[in-house]
Amino acid sequence: MRILLAIVLNACALGAAALLLPGIGVQGVGDEIGMTLLAYLFVGAVFGIINAVIKPVLSLLAMPITCLTLGLFAVVINAAMLMLTAWVTSFFPMSFVVDSFFWDAILGAVIVAVVSALLNRFLMAPAARPA
Repeated sequence: MRILLAIVLNACALGAAALLLPGIGVQGVGDEIGMTLLAYLFVGAVFGIINAVIKPVLSLLAMPITCLTLGLFAVVINAAMLMLTAWVTSFFPMSFVVDSFFWDAILGAVIVAVVSALLNRFLMAPAARPA
């Protein structure tokens, strides 16, 4: 149940970024609202897997530069995770699209982080939150 909630929260955060930034969105779903929701759920699942598998390794390797920039490099790592999600989903019929790294991915990473933090704060049960 917790995994499904995490997928839905990721999908909501990515949907918020797509709503606020014109360079982020999904392609190949048509105009149907149900297919769009399914596409965001799929992209949320892929984004969650990438964040669980690749992001810790990349964060560990980038720890010196993250410390040097007082944590601001973490935004670049999150933007790279968005770009990697876009690349992985490009192999499927419905794909997540990020137009440019500098504005769309960086601002999208900030939006995803803020929306995800707010949703996790208010929707996750206290027992399910990490300590």
